Amino acid sequence: MISRLRGAPAARTADGLVLDVGGVGYLVAATPSALRRCDSGGEVTVETYLHVREDTLQLYGFADAAERELFLLLLGVSGIGPKVALAVVSSAAPAELRRAIALEDPARFQAIPGIGKKTAERIVLELKGSIAGAIEPNGGGAGVSGLVERDALVELGYSVIEAEQALATVDPELPAQERVRLALRGVA
Repeated sequence: MISRLRGAPAARTADGLVLDVGGVGYLVAATPSALRRCDSGGEVTVETYLHVREDTLQLYGFADAAERELFLLLLGVSGIGPKVALAVVSSAAPAELRRAIALEDPARFQAIPGIGKKTAERIVLELKGSIAGAIEPNGGGAGVSGLVERDALVELGYSVIEAEQALATVDPELPAQERVRLALRGVA
């Protein structure tokens, strides 16, 4: 299995990134964070997963091991293939997605294009045991208090995604009431 590549970005295509490793160009379907790393120029390291099927070999690339680990967990969910798993991992930071699973929030996954209600519920149901213990209830905005803050913004008219995006720009160490106030003002 090819689990990591280090080389120079040679090109971007509709299918992903071509990474030149020792004169060989590897086509890698990559997450946005992995692609951003490649924008800096020079040599980069990309964590990878090689998906093998009867008719094709496809490399998937990630900025770090946390993205790849979540991708592999998603592949274990019935009905989730590598393209959908890549779309999920590409939608947000791994910690945010793990939090949504731990807090049993299928709405977070329904917001991803190509993910319907049943698939979102299946992701949460099948992965919540794998994610248990990864989220601390009082962990600086990553636990239950973050959910309360998001719910407060939703009650004020924000969509779930808008609320999460607004809270992502606010210091997680602040008290919940202050986080909501700053999110409403749009202050980072």
